[in-house]
This record gives sequence, C-alpha cells and structure tokens, in this order.
Amino acid sequence: MIDPELQQHLSNDPNGLTTYEFMANNIGTLGEDIIWLVKNIINVDRTGQFVVSTARYLHAIDHDKYAECIDLLVKAAIVKDRERVYLRDLTASLWGPDYQDHAAELALASDNFRRIYKRLYPMGI
Repeated sequence: MIDPELQQHLSNDPNGLTTYEFMANNIGTLGEDIIWLVKNIINVDRTGQFVVSTARYLHAIDHDKYAECIDLLVKAAIVKDRERVYLRDLTASLWGPDYQDHAAELALASDNFRRIYKRLYPMGI
C-alpha cells in the first residue's frame, strides 16, 4: 500500500510526471497500487501526454498483466488528447507501426482502436 503521505503528494502532481516517474521506478513492487497510480495519472494529466506514456510503458513491459490499466489509460487518452498530439504514437505502440494496413480488422477487434482511428482519420477506414 502506498503511504498516505505519498498518495497526498502524488495527488497534487501538476501534470502526471511525478506519478509516472514513481511508477516507473517502483514497477516491480507496486502490486494493486498500480490501479491507484493509473487513476491518479488520468486525474492529473490535462493533455494526455503522461496518460499515453504510461499506456505505452505498461504495454511494453507486459501487455497481458497490465491489460486493465492499459484499457483505462487508452480510454482516457482518447478524451484528453484533443489535439491528437499523442494518439498516433499510442496507436503504433499498441497495434504496431503498420496498423493502417490492418485498420479494418483492428477496428472490429478493438473498440479502443476503432475510437482512436476515427479520431485520427475522420474520413474512416
């Protein structure tokens, strides 16, 4: 369990960087605390930068183990990254750099992919 004082400190994180760094530095010992950290990043990150970075990081480490967290982060990224600054990198990280070649299949398999793709390419698949 994360110390209450540390939780308070991380709750005041101005943009998600401090929470992201804490997660990255302690990933091997977080256990169930990772859910709280993910929710905190979602809460404090206004632009989606650290939401996307965290999703990419967790996917790279173990996408099966962190699937629930990644799903929460991707859903938040779709909402937060209004300028579509980070969504392209997220899409390539999660579904591969050739995701456009398989967009129709991926859209059928993943609602998150479909929503991101629609945001990036409003004209459709």
